[in-house]
Amino acid sequence: MLAFQRVGNSAYRDVPGVYSHIIDPNERRRMALAEIDKASFGWYHLRLIVVTGVGFFTDAYSLFAVNLATAMLGIVFWQDSDGGVMPHNADTAIKVSTSAGAVGGQIFFGYLADVLGRKRMYGIELLIIISATVAQTLCASSKAMSFAGVFVFWRVLMGLGIGGDYPLSAVITSEFASTKWRGSIVAAVFAMQGFGQFAAAIVALVVTTAYKRTLEPVRSISECSGDCLRAVDIMWRIIVGFGSIPGWFALYYRLTIPETPRYTFDVLYDVETASADARRYRSGKKGGAHLDRLHLARAQADMLKYRTPRPGPSEIWRFFSKRSNALKLLGTAGSWFLLDVAFYGINLNSSSVLSVIGFDKKENVYALLQNAAVGQLVLICAGSIPGYWCTVATIDILGRRPIQLAGFTILTVLFCVIGFNFAGLSQKSLLVLYILCQFFFNFGPNATTFLTPAEVFPTRVRATAHGLSAGCGKVGAILAQVVFAPMVNRGATPANPSPWLHGVMQIFALFMFCGIGTTLLVPETKRRSLEELAGETGERGVYELQFVSGFFAGGSGRGGRDGRGKRLEGEWSWRGLRDRYLRVK
Repeated sequence: MLAFQRVGNSAYRDVPGVYSHIIDPNERRRMALAEIDKASFGWYHLRLIVVTGVGFFTDAYSLFAVNLATAMLGIVFWQDSDGGVMPHNADTAIKVSTSAGAVGGQIFFGYLADVLGRKRMYGIELLIIISATVAQTLCASSKAMSFAGVFVFWRVLMGLGIGGDYPLSAVITSEFASTKWRGSIVAAVFAMQGFGQFAAAIVALVVTTAYKRTLEPVRSISECSGDCLRAVDIMWRIIVGFGSIPGWFALYYRLTIPETPRYTFDVLYDVETASADARRYRSGKKGGAHLDRLHLARAQADMLKYRTPRPGPSEIWRFFSKRSNALKLLGTAGSWFLLDVAFYGINLNSSSVLSVIGFDKKENVYALLQNAAVGQLVLICAGSIPGYWCTVATIDILGRRPIQLAGFTILTVLFCVIGFNFAGLSQKSLLVLYILCQFFFNFGPNATTFLTPAEVFPTRVRATAHGLSAGCGKVGAILAQVVFAPMVNRGATPANPSPWLHGVMQIFALFMFCGIGTTLLVPETKRRSLEELAGETGERGVYELQFVSGFFAGGSGRGGRDGRGKRLEGEWSWRGLRDRYLRVK
C-alpha cells in the first residue's frame, strides 16, 4: 500500500500524502475535509482573519467616515448657496449611494463566486474599493458637473466593491475554518468593522486637532472662508482617502489565496487539488497547487463519473424552489433586512442622537467638528467594539440562534423604552440606552446575520445565498435613509432639531420584534460541519459514482450512460476492479 501511494503521489509535485490511493471519492473527500474541520486553531487562521478582515475594516471605515465628513463637505461645497449646510437631498444621496451599489455588488459577486470560483473573484472587489476611494478624494465641482453628482458616482462604485466583499469574505473564511471555531473565526473577520469605525473617528479627530488654530477663531460654519475653507477641504479628503491605505496591504494575499477546498471538491470535483490547496494554505504557501497533465487528465475523466448539480441560474432556482430551502433564505435575508433598517437608521444619522445627548457644542467650527468625532468615539468604544468581541468570544459556546434571539429581544425592549418614554429620559439615560443599543446590535443580530448564510447552504449556492441575504440587508439600509431619516427631523426647530426621534425609535422596536420571528426559521449551526448543515452526510454523499452498465453486469462491457444520460466510452471489467483493489490493499 505504501509503495502504491508513493508511486501515485509522485505525479503530484504539490501533493504530499493526499488520498489518491482511495477509490471512493466520497471517502477521499470526507477524509480530506476532516483535516480542515478538526484542525486546531493556528497561525494560518489568524492570517485568514487578517487578510479577509482588512476588507471589512475598509468597508466600515468608508461607510462611516462619510458620516463625519458630510459636515465638512457642506462647509466646502455649499458655503455660498446654503450657508455651509449640505442640502437634505444631497446628504441623503451621498449616504444612500454606497448601500445602493452594495446591493448590486453582493448579488453579482455572490453569484459569480459560485459559478466561477471564490479565488477568481477575490481581490477584484478590493481593487474596486481602493480605486473608488482614491477617486473620491479627487472630486471637485465644475461648471459642467456638480460635486454631489461626481461624488455619488464614485460612492456607488465603491459600494459595488464593498458589496462583493460580503459574500466572498464570509464564504471563504467559513470554508477554510475548522468546525469547532468557525463561528469565532468568521465573527472575528466581521468584528474588524468595529476597528474600521474607530479608525474613522480617530482620523477625523486627529485632522481636526491638526487644524485647530485655523478653525477655532471661526465662530460659525457660515463664516468659514479663506484659510478655514482650505483647511476643511483638506481635512475631508484626508479622512476619506485614508480608507484606501489598509486595502493595499491585503491585496496581494487576496490575489494569491488558493481556491477553497470545498469549492474544488464539490464544484470542480478535484479531490487531489483540494487536499493540496488546503495543506498549502495551512503551511503558509501562496497560490494554489500546480499539478501535472496526468493529474488534470485523470480529474477530467473522473468528472464523468460524478453527478452533482452545477452552479447556475437553473440550479439556484431549483434549490430555492424547495420549501425548506426557501424558508432558510427567508430567515437569513429577512433577519438581515429587519436588522439593517434600525442599525443604519441610527448609525448613519448618529449626529441627530449626539445632538440630543449633548455632543452638539457649536462655539466655533473646531468645537463642532471635534465634538462630532469625540461623540462617535464614545459610542464605538463603549458599545460597538465590546459587542463585536463578546460575539467572537461566545458564539461557539452559546450558539448563533440564542445570541440572535436575545439580541433582537433586548433591542426591542431598548427601542420601546427610548421611543415610549423619550420625554422622561435625561441626557445621561439616553446616552446609556443608546450605547446599550450599539452593544446588543453587535453582540446580537449584526454579527449573526453575517455568519449564518455562510453556513446553512451547500457549497454550490452558498455565496449566492449570502449575497441575496446581504443584499436584502442593504435594501433595509436604503429604506432607513430614504424613509425614516427624514421623519426624525419632521417639524424641526432650532430649539428641537429632532422632534420625531421618539417615533422613529418606536418603529425600529417593531422591526426588532419581527426579527425574532425570522430568526426561528434559521437552524442552529454551532459546531456542526458545513456538510451536515447542507444535508450531505448521508451514505451517498455529495458524489454519486455512475459506472457504465456493462461494468455492473459482470464480465466486460463497453459504453453505458452517466447520471445525465450522456453516453460514456470505455471498457470496464470485474477483473480490472479486482486488480486495482489488490494494488490498493
